[in-house]
Amino acid sequence: MEFRRRGAHHHPHPQATNSEGCKIEQRVNEVEQFYSNAKQNAKPKTSRSASIHKDKEKEKNIPSMKKLQLDASRRQAAAAKRMQDLMRQFGSIFRQMTQHKFAWPFMQPVDVEGLGLHDYYQIIDRPMDFSTIKNQMEAKDGTGYKHVREIYSDICLVFKNAMKYNGESSEVYAMAAKLLEKFEEKWLQFLPKVTDEEKKLEGEQAEAQKSLQLFQEAANVKMAWDIHDELQDISRQIEEFRENVQKNCRHISTLEKRNLGAALCNLRPEDLSKALDMVAQNDSNFQATAEEVELDLNAQSDATLWRLKFFVNDALKGRSNSRPDEGAAEKNDNNKNIATKRKREMCDVRAKTTKRKKKP
Repeated sequence: MEFRRRGAHHHPHPQATNSEGCKIEQRVNEVEQFYSNAKQNAKPKTSRSASIHKDKEKEKNIPSMKKLQLDASRRQAAAAKRMQDLMRQFGSIFRQMTQHKFAWPFMQPVDVEGLGLHDYYQIIDRPMDFSTIKNQMEAKDGTGYKHVREIYSDICLVFKNAMKYNGESSEVYAMAAKLLEKFEEKWLQFLPKVTDEEKKLEGEQAEAQKSLQLFQEAANVKMAWDIHDELQDISRQIEEFRENVQKNCRHISTLEKRNLGAALCNLRPEDLSKALDMVAQNDSNFQATAEEVELDLNAQSDATLWRLKFFVNDALKGRSNSRPDEGAAEKNDNNKNIATKRKREMCDVRAKTTKRKKKP
């Protein structure tokens, strides 16, 4: 291969110095690589033309976040109102319990001190009585019951506490057991209304969750396409900037090409593969993965050569600054054997160039 200067009829821009043009070219490579990686990560799996119409149609049927929040607020208010109505209906059962002839022991909190029940709080973890339940049902400050099952649970607790503290032979135990039996019967009659409301609320919540999920999916799709469009715009700007830089950057000399060929022979196998892939990106005829690789630097554009030069310099500089690692060295030996044939070809190219450099 002969390292002759190609395209001598092209001249560098009179306003750009060699060093400035090369620095700009290097910076363009860095920016382009960054956005190229970002683009690969952000680009949706489906093509824009194939799915943009579908996405737009889908977005038409998806409510906005403001509407979702408004619907959720209305739904919660409606559910709370239905539950308040349900608790008011249940209040009639509670009143029947309080009006029963056996209800008097349970109307007020147990007078622990007055009755001398010194062990009461050791046996009963959570005291409960009808007056406390009534106050909770009528509370207007937001501290009252939120669900009818809470009232049911507290009424059961009144009777179970009495049965737990008093022996089975006691009168209070018998009164509590009788009232509990009657209350459970009335609860079973009322329970279908409770389960119907719970099923309705569950369905509303599931529908709201589905709407929120659709909104989030639509937002993610829109953001992905926005990023995709933005990166495409950046790619176009970078390409335009690269073309301008290439016009202003000087041609690489024959000596630089020869030195570049020599430097390629000194690359590690993995770096050599990256360098050859870099050439293949800009030269469709170059087969970087072939068994034997013949690289004609004279056939490459100045942009490709400058990119190779910057990459090779960075790779060799990084290798000189890194410390040898025995484990890594042993692992690299296998890689070097794989790339030996490719490197030998590159060195053969350099040898040919040395022999032919005096050729007119």
